Amino acid sequence: GATGVQLIPVIAPEVTELGEAFNQMAERLGESITVISADRDRSRDFVADVSHELRTPIAALRTFLELLRGGAGEDPETREEFLEQSARQVERMEWLATNLLELSKLDSGLVQLNLREEDLRAVLESAYQQAEPVAGRKGVNLVLHLPPEPVRQPHDPPRLGQVLTNLIGNAIKFTPRGGEVHVELTAAPDGAHITVSDTGVGIPAEELPHVFERFWRGAGTRERGSGSGLGLSIVKRIVDMHEGRVQVVSTPGMGTR
Repeated sequence: GATGVQLIPVIAPEVTELGEAFNQMAERLGESITVISADRDRSRDFVADVSHELRTPIAALRTFLELLRGGAGEDPETREEFLEQSARQVERMEWLATNLLELSKLDSGLVQLNLREEDLRAVLESAYQQAEPVAGRKGVNLVLHLPPEPVRQPHDPPRLGQVLTNLIGNAIKFTPRGGEVHVELTAAPDGAHITVSDTGVGIPAEELPHVFERFWRGAGTRERGSGSGLGLSIVKRIVDMHEGRVQVVSTPGMGTR
């Protein structure tokens, strides 16, 4: 009879490996596309937020100029008030531009930490001395708590000082006259703990998850029309670069830690 011939395909190991490599590459490519898409959305939101933040002071300046041109400037008191308000809006734009540049440098990796194994107490003392006059003018009692022994931990003094200046400044800003702001350093098994606590207005629970987001400002901040909404984002970025953690606990009407 006829001889039957059976063909058995043989797949070389190299072909199998190549197929697996293609599959892995496709998975990674899909993940990359997802990340790029998310980054694009975040970038679009970021640009929109920047535009919104700039429009407010620009609109105010335009209004002041139109009123001054329309005859309001003939009254010395009105003219002085408009000029003072205009100066505040210019300061706001300058503050926004400075913080945007700082955050951009931190995000892009252009900033390299200069870590030093030095006593953390020196950074806290410097930040305290810088903030004490501000607290005094507002009638807020600023208290510094330092351990008697050195607390040595690798850190970049100027950058950590930037973190403390921001946190202490926020605490003073949102603490009413007669209140207190405490800055404390303690040694810990995992490094060191720095705490800034106040007896201020506090932050509602629903707002706590958002405090480190860019351009986010709480209801109390918005009502006061102050802040760029970038300060705490910069704080978190610098702390992350130190491989540290930053956390916030707050009770409305009682204070923030």
